[in-house]
Order: sequence, then structure tokens, then C-alpha cells
Amino acid sequence: MSEETPQPAVRLFSTPPGVKLGPLELIADGAARNFVLQIGEGFFHGFVVRRGQEVRGYVDRCPHAGLPLAQKLDDYLTPAGDLIACAWHGALFDIDSGACVGGPCAGASLRPWPVALVEGQIRTA
Repeated sequence: MSEETPQPAVRLFSTPPGVKLGPLELIADGAARNFVLQIGEGFFHGFVVRRGQEVRGYVDRCPHAGLPLAQKLDDYLTPAGDLIACAWHGALFDIDSGACVGGPCAGASLRPWPVALVEGQIRTA
């Protein structure tokens, strides 16, 4: 009997539309939340930032080093809550566009993850 070597999980960078992530209240106003979705054999890692009744989603991967942005769960924003911050190398990103506005990733941007608020529920778009 032979043992199979476990295969590493497949990392996905997009999701199908219409996946229900939860109610808007799941994310405090001015905060962000991590989401990990299993789709088939793969896993998608993303996060959503809430500002009032608006939500913005991004793939949880820094364009500088390819690492997830947060070292602590759901800790994606600067202390003032005005920028997305990479905890590893200090890169800063605009919440609305995902564009790098400081740090080692000048000219790069976070990859958008389309999300929308539909009848009070956050869903993939």
C-alpha cells in the first residue's frame, strides 16, 4: 500500500458572483474583515472594508511580497482607519482604489475582489 503525498491547497484569486458573505453588520463601520472561501479544491482569501453603507473587497495578497496583508485576524487598516496597511513591510493602500500610496510597492495596486451590498447582505459580485 503506497501513501500519497498531500498536495498543497490551490490558491484562488477570484470567486463566482452571488456568494453570500453575511449581513453588513458583520463588519463594524470603518473596519475590515477577512473571508476565506473554499471553492472546489481551492481556497480564496480576501477581505472587505466597510465605510458606512459601502463595501470594498480586495484579494488578501500584498503586491510587494505576495503575502497576506494582515498578521492579526481582520487587522487590515491603519490605526486612523483611512488606509489599508500591509503589516509585513508597511505598504499603504488607498481604500477606494487599492492603489499603493506608500511603502515598497510604488506603482502597484491590490487586486480588487468585486463585492456588493444587496438588501443588507454582502455578496460577491
